[in-house]
Amino acid sequence: MAKQNKSKKRNSNFKKQIGLKPGVPIYTGHKEAKTLDIDFHNYTADVLTTGPINKAEDTFKFATTTDKSWINLNGLNHTDAIEGICLHFQIHPLSIADIVHVGQRPKLDEHPEYIFVLLKMLHYDVDGNLVNEQVSFVLGTNFLLTFQEAEGDVFNGVRERLKVDQSRIRSLGQDYLLYTLIDAIVDNYYLVIETLGNKVEAVEDMLFKGESDEDVTLQIQELKREVLRVRRSIFPMREVINRLEKSEHGFITKGTNAYYRDVYEHIIQIIENIDINREMIWGLMDMHMTAISNKMNQVMKVLTIIATIFIPLTFIAGIYGMNFDNMPELHYANAYYILWTVMIAIFIGMLYFFKRKKWL
Repeated sequence: MAKQNKSKKRNSNFKKQIGLKPGVPIYTGHKEAKTLDIDFHNYTADVLTTGPINKAEDTFKFATTTDKSWINLNGLNHTDAIEGICLHFQIHPLSIADIVHVGQRPKLDEHPEYIFVLLKMLHYDVDGNLVNEQVSFVLGTNFLLTFQEAEGDVFNGVRERLKVDQSRIRSLGQDYLLYTLIDAIVDNYYLVIETLGNKVEAVEDMLFKGESDEDVTLQIQELKREVLRVRRSIFPMREVINRLEKSEHGFITKGTNAYYRDVYEHIIQIIENIDINREMIWGLMDMHMTAISNKMNQVMKVLTIIATIFIPLTFIAGIYGMNFDNMPELHYANAYYILWTVMIAIFIGMLYFFKRKKWL
């Protein structure tokens, strides 16, 4: 029910965009943050200043500072504040619309004043559900803006590295900071793929052991949808990282290209693992149908053997159930016991025959 409500809300937000002029920022997600949560890291190789920002206007000073700055914003539903910040940083209205429109495909746009990168951050929550969050990056001369839907990300390792004086991340430019954040997202993909692979193997083991229940079909269908969501979020990143690696924009230095090339190789490896899991999931349904067919064959086999055994017994019982007077066996004193002996012998003989043929 919760998923249906979120889907209806998102669809209603999509409908609001119909007929509007390009560049109107409308949030299309479902993660509502009460306040726009902003924090900053302003640093040089030797000095670091970090903390929260209370008002959106307090970010304006970082647009012209000579120090390097990373400003992170959580809460894309606050479109007015985000639009004001972005316009002050001379971000194009189309890029602003892409930031708050969470249905975007991973992309890279190069502008003279900045580079805009949009990616998907994936993780599993405590209930095992796949969470897909859009993250946007705006790389400027001395600043890097990141926009997230809600609190919580995979950048804690980067924040810890920023605390180290004379570290590489503080000595190099903002393009290297962008690389470290993208690399953190990509590294977390490995955990997502590992969790997805464990789910596939669990269903596969269940099918091999014959322990599948009535919900296994739904589990396989859910895995299919899950791997498609993961693939849709990660596959376009190959083009994005490739363009970053080969970018001749002034904000991307030649020394950083090698790092983006390393991320590109990781993306290729992750995509290969996704395709492997995808093929395995596609084979789970065939395996499930084969298991059902085998169970049905076993049932039919038992029923066929039982019917085959009782065919001659029914034949004999049918003959002596006829109402004829001149049946000589009817007048024998031990005819009843003889008949039972013959029928039991036939029953045992057929069981022995089926056992010899390994049909039992």
